[in-house]
Amino acid sequence: MSASAPAVNNVILVGHLTADPVLKELADDRKVCALRLAVNDQKGQPPLYIDVATFGSQAEACANYLAKGRAIAVTGRLIYREWEDDSGNRRSRHHVIGRVQFGGRNDDSPSTEEDDPGEEAA
Repeated sequence: MSASAPAVNNVILVGHLTADPVLKELADDRKVCALRLAVNDQKGQPPLYIDVATFGSQAEACANYLAKGRAIAVTGRLIYREWEDDSGNRRSRHHVIGRVQFGGRNDDSPSTEEDDPGEEAA
């Protein structure tokens, strides 16, 4: 890959929710929904657990129509954060800012698309 090639940060995941979605309102009145996804791409291996955040009307739809155990697909970008906890320890995590696709049987939920506001709110 040449040094002049553009960088691409695109993630596609399919898995099951490990908990019910958590909807929060940010200080600027935007909504964010936190999801935790279990992805297992190889038999006999433990799943990967991945945090996902959605924003705006997508966040509200996720909170209204999704629940623990539901299979979903996520497209988005990978974000890395570092911080210092209350004890002074350095912490870090990777998570995905994305859009969720959900459908299937017995699903009357809407499909929403909205520009994502960025990682600062996650």
